Amino acid sequence: MTALKIDLVSDIACPWCAIGYARLQQALKTIPELKVELEWHAFELDPNKDSPKEPILPALARKYGKSEAEMRQAQQHIMQVATDLGLNFSKLQQRTTCNTFDAHRLVKWAATEDKATAMKLALFDAYFGEAQDVSDAAVLASCAEQAGLDKSEALAILAKDDYADIVSKDIAKYQQAGISSVPAFIINNKYLISGAQEPQQLAASLQQIHSESVN
Repeated sequence: MTALKIDLVSDIACPWCAIGYARLQQALKTIPELKVELEWHAFELDPNKDSPKEPILPALARKYGKSEAEMRQAQQHIMQVATDLGLNFSKLQQRTTCNTFDAHRLVKWAATEDKATAMKLALFDAYFGEAQDVSDAAVLASCAEQAGLDKSEALAILAKDDYADIVSKDIAKYQQAGISSVPAFIINNKYLISGAQEPQQLAASLQQIHSESVN
Protein backbone atom coordinates (compact mmCIF):
# COMPACT_ATOMS: atom_id res chain seq x y z
CA MET A 1 0.00 0.00 0.00
CA THR A 2 1.28 3.46 -0.90
CA ALA A 3 2.01 5.57 2.17
CA LEU A 4 0.35 8.92 2.70
CA LYS A 5 2.83 11.77 3.05
CA ILE A 6 1.90 14.05 5.94
CA ASP A 7 3.71 17.36 6.30
CA LEU A 8 2.85 18.65 9.78
CA VAL A 9 3.39 22.39 10.20
CA SER A 10 3.56 23.26 13.88
CA ASP A 11 5.23 25.25 16.64
CA ILE A 12 6.63 23.93 19.90
CA ALA A 13 4.83 26.78 21.69
CA CYS A 14 1.42 25.70 20.30
CA PRO A 15 -0.53 23.41 22.66
CA TRP A 16 -2.99 22.46 19.93
CA CYS A 17 -0.04 21.19 17.86
CA ALA A 18 0.82 18.67 20.58
CA ILE A 19 -2.86 17.74 20.81
CA GLY A 20 -3.12 17.52 17.02
CA TYR A 21 -0.23 15.06 16.84
CA ALA A 22 -1.69 12.94 19.67
CA ARG A 23 -5.05 12.88 17.89
CA LEU A 24 -3.31 11.88 14.65
CA GLN A 25 -1.75 8.93 16.48
CA GLN A 26 -5.16 7.93 17.81
CA ALA A 27 -6.66 8.23 14.33
CA LEU A 28 -3.94 6.06 12.80
CA LYS A 29 -4.52 3.32 15.39
CA THR A 30 -8.05 2.92 14.03
CA ILE A 31 -6.77 2.48 10.46
CA PRO A 32 -3.66 0.29 10.90
CA GLU A 33 -3.68 -0.67 7.23
CA LEU A 34 -2.88 2.95 6.33
CA LYS A 35 0.85 3.73 6.24
CA VAL A 36 2.05 7.31 6.65
CA GLU A 37 5.31 9.20 6.28
CA LEU A 38 5.36 12.14 8.69
CA GLU A 39 7.62 15.16 8.37
CA TRP A 40 7.64 18.05 10.85
CA HIS A 41 7.83 21.63 9.60
CA ALA A 42 8.54 24.85 11.45
CA PHE A 43 6.17 27.67 12.34
CA GLU A 44 6.73 30.50 14.82
CA LEU A 45 3.87 31.90 16.88
CA ASP A 46 6.31 34.51 18.23
CA PRO A 47 8.92 35.21 15.52
CA ASN A 48 10.55 38.08 17.42
CA LYS A 49 13.68 36.71 19.09
CA ASP A 50 14.04 39.91 21.12
CA SER A 51 10.56 39.78 22.67
CA PRO A 52 10.77 39.85 26.47
CA LYS A 53 9.63 36.66 28.14
CA GLU A 54 6.42 37.13 30.10
CA PRO A 55 3.85 34.96 31.87
CA ILE A 56 1.60 33.24 29.36
CA LEU A 57 -1.82 34.30 30.70
CA PRO A 58 -1.40 38.10 30.43
CA ALA A 59 0.42 37.63 27.11
CA LEU A 60 -2.46 35.61 25.66
CA ALA A 61 -5.06 37.98 27.12
CA ARG A 62 -3.42 40.91 25.36
CA LYS A 63 -2.97 38.98 22.10
CA TYR A 64 -6.62 37.88 21.90
CA GLY A 65 -8.21 40.92 23.57
CA LYS A 66 -9.66 38.87 26.42
CA SER A 67 -9.38 38.95 30.20
CA GLU A 68 -6.86 36.82 32.07
CA ALA A 69 -9.78 34.97 33.66
CA GLU A 70 -11.11 34.06 30.21
CA MET A 71 -7.67 32.90 29.11
CA ARG A 72 -7.26 30.83 32.28
CA GLN A 73 -10.57 29.11 31.55
CA ALA A 74 -9.50 28.45 27.96
CA GLN A 75 -6.18 27.03 29.14
CA GLN A 76 -7.96 24.78 31.64
CA HIS A 77 -10.05 23.39 28.78
CA ILE A 78 -6.87 22.69 26.79
CA MET A 79 -5.34 20.98 29.83
CA GLN A 80 -8.35 18.67 30.11
CA VAL A 81 -8.24 17.79 26.41
CA ALA A 82 -4.52 17.05 26.71
CA THR A 83 -4.92 14.97 29.86
CA ASP A 84 -7.56 12.83 28.15
CA LEU A 85 -4.97 12.11 25.43
CA GLY A 86 -2.31 11.14 27.95
CA LEU A 87 -0.27 14.32 27.49
CA ASN A 88 1.50 16.13 30.32
CA PHE A 89 0.15 19.70 30.27
CA SER A 90 0.30 20.16 34.05
CA LYS A 91 2.19 23.48 33.86
CA LEU A 92 0.46 24.94 30.81
CA GLN A 93 -0.51 28.07 32.74
CA GLN A 94 2.85 28.54 34.46
CA ARG A 95 4.93 28.80 31.29
CA THR A 96 6.30 32.00 29.80
CA THR A 97 6.34 33.19 26.21
CA CYS A 98 9.49 32.35 24.28
CA ASN A 99 10.90 32.21 20.78
CA THR A 100 11.21 28.69 19.38
CA PHE A 101 13.62 29.19 16.46
CA ASP A 102 16.50 27.35 18.14
CA ALA A 103 14.17 24.52 19.15
CA HIS A 104 13.16 24.16 15.50
CA ARG A 105 16.86 23.98 14.57
CA LEU A 106 17.28 20.99 16.85
CA VAL A 107 14.19 19.32 15.37
CA LYS A 108 15.77 19.64 11.91
CA TRP A 109 18.99 18.11 13.25
CA ALA A 110 17.01 15.35 14.98
CA ALA A 111 15.37 14.55 11.63
CA THR A 112 18.79 13.63 10.22
CA GLU A 113 18.98 10.99 12.97
CA ASP A 114 15.37 9.87 12.42
CA LYS A 115 14.44 11.32 15.82
CA ALA A 116 12.42 14.41 14.88
CA THR A 117 9.23 13.13 16.51
CA ALA A 118 11.06 12.14 19.69
CA MET A 119 12.64 15.60 19.81
CA LYS A 120 9.34 17.34 19.23
CA LEU A 121 7.61 15.32 21.97
CA ALA A 122 10.44 16.05 24.41
CA LEU A 123 10.06 19.77 23.68
CA PHE A 124 6.28 19.65 24.15
CA ASP A 125 6.75 17.87 27.46
CA ALA A 126 9.36 20.37 28.67
CA TYR A 127 7.25 23.40 27.74
CA PHE A 128 3.73 22.31 28.63
CA GLY A 129 4.50 19.76 31.32
CA GLU A 130 7.43 21.43 33.05
CA ALA A 131 7.06 25.12 32.05
CA GLN A 132 10.71 25.13 31.00
CA ASP A 133 12.16 27.81 28.75
CA VAL A 134 12.50 26.11 25.36
CA SER A 135 14.63 28.96 24.05
CA ASP A 136 17.35 28.15 26.61
CA ALA A 137 20.30 26.14 25.30
CA ALA A 138 20.63 23.97 28.41
CA VAL A 139 16.93 23.07 28.33
CA LEU A 140 17.10 22.31 24.61
CA ALA A 141 20.17 20.12 25.04
CA SER A 142 18.42 18.17 27.81
CA CYS A 143 15.43 17.65 25.50
CA ALA A 144 17.81 16.36 22.82
CA GLU A 145 19.31 13.91 25.31
CA GLN A 146 15.81 12.77 26.28
CA ALA A 147 15.10 12.17 22.59
CA GLY A 148 18.12 9.89 22.35
CA LEU A 149 20.50 12.43 20.83
CA ASP A 150 23.94 13.56 21.91
CA LYS A 151 23.71 16.42 24.41
CA SER A 152 27.13 17.89 23.66
CA GLU A 153 26.42 17.83 19.93
CA ALA A 154 23.15 19.66 20.57
CA LEU A 155 25.00 22.38 22.48
CA ALA A 156 27.56 22.67 19.67
CA ILE A 157 24.77 23.11 17.11
CA LEU A 158 23.06 25.75 19.26
CA ALA A 159 26.34 27.66 19.67
CA LYS A 160 26.52 28.07 15.88
CA ASP A 161 23.95 28.73 13.16
CA ASP A 162 23.52 25.11 12.07
CA TYR A 163 20.15 24.39 10.42
CA ALA A 164 19.10 28.06 10.69
CA ASP A 165 18.76 28.43 6.91
CA ILE A 166 16.69 25.25 6.70
CA VAL A 167 14.32 26.48 9.42
CA SER A 168 14.00 29.95 7.86
CA LYS A 169 13.20 28.47 4.45
CA ASP A 170 10.72 26.07 6.04
CA ILE A 171 8.89 28.91 7.79
CA ALA A 172 8.87 31.09 4.66
CA LYS A 173 7.65 28.24 2.43
CA TYR A 174 4.53 27.57 4.46
CA GLN A 175 3.80 31.24 5.09
CA GLN A 176 3.89 31.79 1.34
CA ALA A 177 1.60 28.78 0.92
CA GLY A 178 -0.96 30.59 3.06
CA ILE A 179 -0.53 28.71 6.34
CA SER A 180 -1.34 31.28 9.05
CA SER A 181 -2.36 29.01 11.94
CA VAL A 182 -1.19 25.67 13.26
CA PRO A 183 -1.35 22.74 13.38
CA ALA A 184 -1.72 22.31 9.64
CA PHE A 185 -1.61 18.84 8.10
CA ILE A 186 -0.72 18.82 4.40
CA ILE A 187 -1.45 15.43 2.86
CA ASN A 188 0.34 14.27 -0.29
CA ASN A 189 1.33 17.89 -1.05
CA LYS A 190 -2.28 18.48 -2.07
CA TYR A 191 -4.83 18.39 0.74
CA LEU A 192 -4.91 20.66 3.80
CA ILE A 193 -6.41 19.65 7.14
CA SER A 194 -6.39 22.62 9.51
CA GLY A 195 -6.45 22.44 13.28
CA ALA A 196 -6.40 19.63 15.83
CA GLN A 197 -9.41 17.70 14.57
CA GLU A 198 -10.98 14.87 16.55
CA PRO A 199 -9.40 11.44 15.83
CA GLN A 200 -12.55 10.01 14.22
CA GLN A 201 -12.86 12.97 11.85
CA LEU A 202 -9.15 12.89 11.08
CA ALA A 203 -9.23 9.16 10.34
CA ALA A 204 -12.18 9.61 7.96
CA SER A 205 -10.38 12.41 6.11
CA LEU A 206 -7.19 10.37 5.76
CA GLN A 207 -9.11 7.33 4.49
CA GLN A 208 -10.95 9.46 1.94
CA ILE A 209 -7.73 11.06 0.71
CA HIS A 210 -6.09 7.65 0.42
CA SER A 211 -8.98 6.18 -1.53
CA GLU A 212 -8.90 9.15 -3.93
CA SER A 213 -5.14 8.82 -4.41
CA VAL A 214 -5.32 5.13 -5.36
CA ASN A 215 -8.31 5.44 -7.70
